[in-house]
Amino acid sequence: MFEGIITPIVTPFNRDENETINYEATEKLVNHLIEHGVKGIFILGSNGEFHVIDEDEKVEFAKKVIEIVNKRVPVFVGTGCCSTRETIRLSKKMEELGADALSVITPYFLKPTDENLYAHYKAIAQSVHIPIILYNIPKATGCPLDPKLVDRLADIENIKAIKDSSGELERIQAYADIAKRKDFELLIGSDSKISYAYGLGATAAVAGTSNVIVDTLVGLDRALRAGESEKASQLQKDIDVLRGVLKLGTVPSAMKRSVELAGIAEVGPARMPVQELSEEDDQKIIEMLKYYGLR
Repeated sequence: MFEGIITPIVTPFNRDENETINYEATEKLVNHLIEHGVKGIFILGSNGEFHVIDEDEKVEFAKKVIEIVNKRVPVFVGTGCCSTRETIRLSKKMEELGADALSVITPYFLKPTDENLYAHYKAIAQSVHIPIILYNIPKATGCPLDPKLVDRLADIENIKAIKDSSGELERIQAYADIAKRKDFELLIGSDSKISYAYGLGATAAVAGTSNVIVDTLVGLDRALRAGESEKASQLQKDIDVLRGVLKLGTVPSAMKRSVELAGIAEVGPARMPVQELSEEDDQKIIEMLKYYGLR
């Protein structure tokens, strides 16, 4: 289940007063990605703006995506909330809808102890039957998952993987060491570290940039698996061209605009308070897309 390129898709919104979800664009984006070789669709993650989507919308969006995917690839759903109770409630709903696995981000704003976190994840894992992916992104949450804690959590039956977006080489190494010893897998969430993590045994990349440059990411995955080091090295470097323009706006505004300007799907803007990019920024994105032959 955890292999290859998994796309954490942006959540398409309409340009209307209520910034409603655009399901036509969702279908276009999902079909495009699957047709180009991704091995999983990940919804309601950081690029999916889970933090500005209410629970009813999350459930409806997951239901529609699961229907669109129609078992062609696994569907991973982000269900992490600040409270254990809310996370359990949402996780149960997503399991009922047919999610293949759940990604649970650490609580944010809070500063929980390792024992708090252990109890949190254990309770969530025991509330469902499908696999749980731990999600470590301390730059966004202020709450890193200590490798010693992850080692303990990996012994819980359905906690099966960790997605690491820290970008910290030592931490990635520590998680990889756990994966080698246990029934547990490392998924890399930092697009600039895919080659490094695969070299340590990571089985998949949850790569936000694959929303736009899916062929580059799928090609990188295949080159790494085939041992084509020179090709892999070039493709890894190629990702940096897109990553350079993602800094033009607050996440995920530049990513969403790149998807639109590449003609993939009309995924709309990020929700307020994040605002749309300027015409000047659009021109920079167009120049970036030319590098990949997408304009």
